[in-house]
Amino acid sequence: MSTPDWSPFRALARRVLREGAPLTLGDDVRTLILRTAEEVSITDAEAALSTSAGALALVREAERRISEGSNRLTDALHVMWRFQGQGDYERARQQMRDVLAVEVVPYYRELALEQLAGMTGEP
Repeated sequence: MSTPDWSPFRALARRVLREGAPLTLGDDVRTLILRTAEEVSITDAEAALSTSAGALALVREAERRISEGSNRLTDALHVMWRFQGQGDYERARQQMRDVLAVEVVPYYRELALEQLAGMTGEP
């Protein structure tokens, strides 16, 4: 899986959610939102775009999944590396298992799985 480019979506979300800009659903914006929704495992995105409130909720949820997933994985990686440095590979693996227990974004799940796979030869 390639690294998703969420920069355009995150810029849109920042303008709309933080700066209060209106969410104008032209073809480009609809395509961006739908693609991002798919990448973060949001179903029924097309239906959500049928109303202004639904579109705004969709942007909010996609942004939440990207931000929280990134933070969750980054935090877990730091703890995992600390445990690895201490030679505690079981606790290091558990960090990634904990991420996988709650993460829904496929990209973040793949990264966590790769970390687990990288520790298979360790005690």
